[in-house]
Amino acid sequence: MDLTGEELFDIYDESLRPIGVAPRSEVHARGHWHRSFHCWLGRPADGRLLVRFQKRASGKDTFPDFHDITVAGHLAAGETHRDAAREIREEIGIHIPFDQLTFLFECRSVREGAARGVPFIDREISRVYGALSDVPLESFRLQAEETAGIYEADARDLIALFEGRVPELTAEGRVPDRTGTGLRPTVERVTADRFVPRDASYYLDVFRRMLRLAAPDRA
Repeated sequence: MDLTGEELFDIYDESLRPIGVAPRSEVHARGHWHRSFHCWLGRPADGRLLVRFQKRASGKDTFPDFHDITVAGHLAAGETHRDAAREIREEIGIHIPFDQLTFLFECRSVREGAARGVPFIDREISRVYGALSDVPLESFRLQAEETAGIYEADARDLIALFEGRVPELTAEGRVPDRTGTGLRPTVERVTADRFVPRDASYYLDVFRRMLRLAAPDRA
């Protein structure tokens, strides 16, 4: 962090050559390329694969209450993706060692918008990982300022959703109970346009690779 307590990120040029370090606000104001960590979790069940995804907290600066990657986070200056895997425990309270993650692919994305009235340009280089876990949803512990709920849906149904073959699907999930100390069951209708805006090819690639991870013999 810098003297103001703001996060510092390593930044890169268009050829992904390191060009220095900058605080988060500057990175997003100027659109510097920076790195992030994505991790998707899946649960095999009765011959299917259920993919877990979160709902972003309503207090988030960008895309509040949208569905998103199971766990994601920026790499702070000097961090590796192994270091960033701490986000799994911090956001959803589940311990999965980095060595149990499978690298799926790396991608670049550019998003522009406004956060609390301040324009931003978010240019990320993301390494995407997957893992299988049979930990029940009620055992998750959600980081309140980041995550409002955790859900799961059949990977093939999610593919149909992002291919536009179905308009919506139903996902079972867990959200904080009234005490704030546990999670209660919930069911939610899910549409593709309520996921954080990314090219549909990103989500389709994730779900297809997660299916291969769960059943490599069928790939």
